[in-house]
Amino acid sequence: MAAYLIVDIDIIDRVAFAEYRKAVVPLIQKYGGKYVAVGDQIETLEGDWSPKRIVMIQFPSMERAKEWFSCEEYREPCKIRKRTAKTNMILVEGN
Repeated sequence: MAAYLIVDIDIIDRVAFAEYRKAVVPLIQKYGGKYVAVGDQIETLEGDWSPKRIVMIQFPSMERAKEWFSCEEYREPCKIRKRTAKTNMILVEGN
């Protein structure tokens, strides 16, 4: 069953974050992930959640998404992300 990684991200250093993006896109693809939505045109319909940018990535399964997140190859890019952006991230099983 597919799984969706949903990231609420506030990029604080766009120049350095570009280095993260360059490294992470091929890794996500390697683990079967594909970008479903990426954008900062967000409208809150209910509640007080107001993310600056949302990224949604579909993986073939929860297990595959977790493999990507914990793989050795993602360790360095993850450090870049943590240094250049504030993130909230969830993984949800879907259809």
